[in-house]
Amino acid sequence: MPTGASDLYEFGPFRMDVQRRVVTRSGHAVPLAPKTFELLVFLVQSGGRAVSKQQLMTALWPDTFVEEANLAFQISTLRKALGESGPRWIETLPKHGYRFVATVRDGEPDGEPPVERSHPNPRATVATVVVLVLLGLTAVGLYRFLDRSGSTNNDSGVGSAVVPVTRFPGRETQPAFSHDGRQIAFVWDGPEENNADIYVKLVDAGEPLPLTANPAPDHSPVWSPDDRYIAFVREGEAGGIYQVAALGGAEQKLADIVPTHGYDRGAYYQFARNTLSYSPDGKHLAVADSASAGEPFSIFLLEIETRKKTRLTYPPAASVGDDSPAFSPDGRTLGFARLIAGGKDIYLVPVAGGEARRLTSESTVQPGSQTDGLAWTPDGREIVFASNRTGSFLLWRVPVSGGAPTRIDVGAQSVSRPAISRDGNRLAWIQTSLDRNIWRLEVPGTAAPHPVPTRLIASTAGDSNPQYSPDGERIVFGSNRSGTGEIWVSDRDGKNPMKLTDMGGPTTGTPRWSPDGRQIAFDSMEGSNRDIYVVSSHGGKHHRLTTEPGEDTCPSWSVDGRWIYFGSDRSGSLQIWKTPSTGGGLSVQVTMQGGFEGFESPDGKYFYYAKGRDVPGIWRIPVEGGVETPVVDHHGAGFYRSWAVTKEGIYFVTAEIPARPIIEFFSFAAGDVRPVATIERPVHPRVWGFAVSPDSRWILYTQTDQSGSDIMLMEKFR
Repeated sequence: MPTGASDLYEFGPFRMDVQRRVVTRSGHAVPLAPKTFELLVFLVQSGGRAVSKQQLMTALWPDTFVEEANLAFQISTLRKALGESGPRWIETLPKHGYRFVATVRDGEPDGEPPVERSHPNPRATVATVVVLVLLGLTAVGLYRFLDRSGSTNNDSGVGSAVVPVTRFPGRETQPAFSHDGRQIAFVWDGPEENNADIYVKLVDAGEPLPLTANPAPDHSPVWSPDDRYIAFVREGEAGGIYQVAALGGAEQKLADIVPTHGYDRGAYYQFARNTLSYSPDGKHLAVADSASAGEPFSIFLLEIETRKKTRLTYPPAASVGDDSPAFSPDGRTLGFARLIAGGKDIYLVPVAGGEARRLTSESTVQPGSQTDGLAWTPDGREIVFASNRTGSFLLWRVPVSGGAPTRIDVGAQSVSRPAISRDGNRLAWIQTSLDRNIWRLEVPGTAAPHPVPTRLIASTAGDSNPQYSPDGERIVFGSNRSGTGEIWVSDRDGKNPMKLTDMGGPTTGTPRWSPDGRQIAFDSMEGSNRDIYVVSSHGGKHHRLTTEPGEDTCPSWSVDGRWIYFGSDRSGSLQIWKTPSTGGGLSVQVTMQGGFEGFESPDGKYFYYAKGRDVPGIWRIPVEGGVETPVVDHHGAGFYRSWAVTKEGIYFVTAEIPARPIIEFFSFAAGDVRPVATIERPVHPRVWGFAVSPDSRWILYTQTDQSGSDIMLMEKFR
């Protein structure tokens, strides 16, 4: 590996200490796996020279033969860690290798100005060198002192660098510490990213040990107090609560539970309902379960010896229910989360029975805010949790006695599911990365028999749900690139993006142009429910169209601009409604047999609609009312938010193979279906988006270019 004159380097906002193997960005630690760190060191110390792939692979794996894909993975991981939206730091040299293109400076110990590498000073005197060494020793000594004493105060009193526990392909989630704090159980979808199982590994080193291998997804691992067993939840027909020895072996089923409602691959990663917690005496498991299918989830206590379940919480009938149970260290209190329309908060209830007490008020800080996971501190005085109260999911802590939460600064966003070791020294959490971008594809034809898709609108955040303006000159889309979900517009080539809304919340999206191009309808949870809003296509003050109780989503305009259609559960089931676009009028129910999202045909005669992710197919009903009939029953047609109606027919996406979805076309004239193109990346199960230009030449779709989650760790948590 190349060697430089310094062990300290700076580029942009980053500072790299080779000796201590630490990278910081604006003072916050950047978590890097060992190989990724070595790759960064090699590139930085190469002094801006081109480095071949073979040179890099030889340097990183000197005694091992590896495939080139390993290097590509490390480059991708490094770019993600540095926050690249383009070749800002690392330039790809086609068919050759890579080059580090940022200006690199030799860093000096804290307090000294950095020195440009392009202007070294070979005439440094001995006295200067001595002074620099003494400054370096002083800085290191001060760092170690502050690290021990905890005087590096931030919002939470954390005084340690962040390191990864896992850096595997795919998603590693739901960490759970063993009681001795040396091991961690977690959920991983495996090397092939195809099925979620329970794994165990040492916190500090070692390969993961798979404990389960059932084709059904497993999740929510929790250790018994003696660390001998791990209980978990299995989905599917044989679903229930299971237990397996921490070293592996035969599984034992402890109880049946009602399956998670609306379960799909990926949902359990962040929003598993049937979560577990062991009582400190090992006699009970707390579980989120339902008394019967269709009822809100409640917290039950399962007695291990007798297998008897006793209900502990009684959520309001209007709520989605309770989940994420967690016993207090003394076993007397149970913390849990309750999801009610408008927000998800943490509650406390006595294990002996009694009224639940609300601890947090997320929706009063930001409408629609939710918690995600909770963990008790070992002294039982505080609860640590994740919340998107400020837009992105961050970690917070709140006194059990009540009071305002304070933020735990871990130097990252999109974090969830905290876990704390029994001695309180280690804090773990899930770090999620999801980069969705909008791609453009020319419809195959004589002009483009084999079109190549291009990335049109991109950022390091999530860009999705595009739609062309009626004249084809502009594109509206949803993005959280500003820190919260907002509505943006750009030119048709993706340039000159401009933010239209300032809702300040995480749940704004689904923008749709009015027929005259002057207004844009969208949905947002600015209040206690998701509602439909309208804003000028040039920005300005938005106004709310729907005010009824219930969730209103996915707006679209009638061809004459008089109505806005939307999906709503206000009648007790999900149906299509429409409301006057000028506001103030009564909404009218359009469908009676289910409906989620739809569009009028360009001639204004029919309304085409899908019934949701769980009901395949596209249906239609005459605009003036009539019989609801299926139009496209092709398997996968109507996939969640991934279809569009044109004069000639319907473009839609199927995903029989999730990793390679297919764009297909249903012809009104011929009545048949033909393939159009294959998307090379997986679709996102909840937020996607699809559009066709007014001249039917271009297709816009949202592609998940990078996704995954890792388990991160902070030592010396206080």
